[in-house]
Amino acid sequence: MKTTRIVMLVLSVVLLAAPLTLAAMSPEQAYIESYRGRTNVPAPIKVVSPDVDSEYAGTTVELVFTVDASGVPHHIAVRTPVDRELARVLTDAVQYWRFAPELHAGQPLTTTIVLPIRIVDESTSDSRYAVR
Repeated sequence: MKTTRIVMLVLSVVLLAAPLTLAAMSPEQAYIESYRGRTNVPAPIKVVSPDVDSEYAGTTVELVFTVDASGVPHHIAVRTPVDRELARVLTDAVQYWRFAPELHAGQPLTTTIVLPIRIVDESTSDSRYAVR
């Protein structure tokens, strides 16, 4: 069965004109770089992209989880109705993500995150980050 890697796309993040340096990076590293310098949200510092069956291409799945003050995600849940296997693959991957936590007055906070994940079949997509 053909598999494809998923692409994380936070709808609130818009990469207007990605520099050429971002294009030379892995999609995971480019995603991390798009958060550089932000302290008003938990910024990803490690991203794991799971392999997902290509049958899910075009699907957007919304996850919700808490990022603690040390940057570790907890209580990962799937908000979008999807089959059990897809939910497992996505939550298994996000449990390995790490974040620089949100800061308030210089202190790290525990924050709830809503993360839309768009699944893209990279063999048919001209852009893994299909921000349009």
